[in-house]
Amino acid sequence: MTSTTAHRVAALGNRGRGACRLAGVAVLAVWLHVSTWAAEPLTLAVSHGPVSLTVWVAETNGYFEREGLIVRVRDCTSGRSCVEMLDAGADLATAAELVVTLGSFSRADLAIIATISASSHQIKLIARRSAGVTAPGQLRGKRVGTVLGTSAEFFLDSWLLFHGLSAGDISLVALGPDQLAGALARGEVDAIAIWEPHAATALKSLGTDGLSMPNPRVYTQFFSLVTTRGAIAKRSDEMQRLLRALLRSQQFIADEPSRAREILVNRLGMEPGAADAQFREHDFRIRLDQALIGAMGRQARWAVREGHVKPEGKIPNPLDLVEPSLLRQGAPGAITLVR
Repeated sequence: MTSTTAHRVAALGNRGRGACRLAGVAVLAVWLHVSTWAAEPLTLAVSHGPVSLTVWVAETNGYFEREGLIVRVRDCTSGRSCVEMLDAGADLATAAELVVTLGSFSRADLAIIATISASSHQIKLIARRSAGVTAPGQLRGKRVGTVLGTSAEFFLDSWLLFHGLSAGDISLVALGPDQLAGALARGEVDAIAIWEPHAATALKSLGTDGLSMPNPRVYTQFFSLVTTRGAIAKRSDEMQRLLRALLRSQQFIADEPSRAREILVNRLGMEPGAADAQFREHDFRIRLDQALIGAMGRQARWAVREGHVKPEGKIPNPLDLVEPSLLRQGAPGAITLVR
């Protein structure tokens, strides 16, 4: 064989090996793509509000996919309706901790695996000036709408107590979250206690007649990632990856607040100024804080006192309603629970 022929044979061999390597890479890419999409999706029921920003950031930025997950996000109007979806096919739900506190009196399988936002100003009391309400004491005898058995009612009760009033001093009107702003605008109630973005909607609809009442730190809401013990047993690995994706969201929100606010604007369809105000009212760290346990203990006693639940035996221990093992895998420093 001549040297020229040998060079040609070697070149052909190199091309062949290169082609094989490229083919191997392509096959691997296809396999990874197919295996990811062949995985069973996680269904996450998400409450519509700024409290869910970490989920929306993960969805927008592809963080779930980076963790090899398919996450189906299902919108719901409140944390309570989100948790109800756990019995209708959802694997996880976002909800205020109060939903789990109340639920623990009738079922033992609910568990919080992390909180995704905390805020002392997520729930507000919006009043009509034309109803003669411009100061806390003027609520006495007035009609106040809220969503019974939710964190909004718990906030209202705490707010009244802080200002020397009680639920007996007002006329409480039970309404759904989507009904409150309209009822206030039509004069059917004099004030409402509700979470965002409904509070901002109500305030905007009233124009100069609207007033956001003083909002002391009477209640910090811990918006939580809720699931069931059975779902944890079946899908703990995927839930750990979901938490890793949300930890990426936490970092993005801290590093790129302007871009995070843009996501909030797009998801809620609100004006940038309003989105900015709500953004600044939240702590979007993924964590499990001891303060969560204290809040749930107070809520359990409140729920018994107000007749929202009928305890059979001892009041549930809030520590039994939290499962820290999944978050501990990715962010042990985010857990400050005392057992």
